[in-house]
Amino acid sequence: MVKITDVARHAGVSPSTVSYALSGKRPISEETRLRIEEAIRELGYRPHAGARALASSRSNVLALVMPLRSGINVPVVMQFAVAVVTAARRHDHDVLLLTQEEGEDGLRRVADTALVDALIVMDVQLHDPRLPLLRALNRPSVLIGFPASAQGLTCIDLDFIAAGELCVEHLVGLGHRVVALVGSPPEVYVRGTGFAQRVVQGFTAAADRHRLVSSVHPCEAAPAAARGVAERLLREQPALTGVVVHNEAVLEPLIDAFESLGLRVPGDMSVTAICPEEQAVDARVPVTSVAVPSAEVGERAVELLTKKLGGSAVPEATLLVPHLTRRASTAPRSAP
Repeated sequence: MVKITDVARHAGVSPSTVSYALSGKRPISEETRLRIEEAIRELGYRPHAGARALASSRSNVLALVMPLRSGINVPVVMQFAVAVVTAARRHDHDVLLLTQEEGEDGLRRVADTALVDALIVMDVQLHDPRLPLLRALNRPSVLIGFPASAQGLTCIDLDFIAAGELCVEHLVGLGHRVVALVGSPPEVYVRGTGFAQRVVQGFTAAADRHRLVSSVHPCEAAPAAARGVAERLLREQPALTGVVVHNEAVLEPLIDAFESLGLRVPGDMSVTAICPEEQAVDARVPVTSVAVPSAEVGERAVELLTKKLGGSAVPEATLLVPHLTRRASTAPRSAP
């Protein structure tokens, strides 16, 4: 590993002069600065994170608070994490991943150290107990997700209300009059998780606006639970012909369950979903879906945070417009 002393020796200066060139704390001549920069390039020197922190009062590390709570779909959440890490590297930042249940005390512990410059917070609840602290912290933060009120915060996410509405509008356009939402696991709703509640809100609003018969069914993330929900739906709503799925883990098991119960998808049952695009495309029956844009959300969250670190003003709320792509899982209602 190349050290600062190696750079100093190569440039013919003292280590302290190299440090001053890196930190800008003391002026040095243009000739000396150019020699040091040339030595850094030739040797491939990269300042240690701790040294950068001492020199600039910055650690160049972002905290990604991503609690892996019950009911969370880990593969989907990790897509957001990869997007954040990739974008952070482009801005010369590393990412500290926090997967424990980091409540107010945990956030304060991280923020009170020199470990991180700023925070990105996921799994946001409508009335999240972390919000008062996030509003008061002396370190900037961005939330991936929306609480009931974004005032004093910086939040970004897909517009999940519009996503729920868009799925219903698509089914209405195909003539479906009885619809159901197969949603997230029950504990996600109990926690008041923002994105799940907003899908319900959008689904219900659109169904009521078009005077549809509709219902909402939380579902555990397991094939057996998908089978149980399918049986219940057909028992309680025998005229059902359209389903919106907001639960990645049960999307294909639910389609399998409908078909094992004698229904063709999409001949007898049209299925739409809010899920990652690759999951919809790769399904046995390619699914009409609203894509969850994890890459765009993660990248833009980092961009918002770096702007805040640089002292620039950013909007409190950034809602990404949902887009629905029609595939093989939906068709016009065939029943009279």
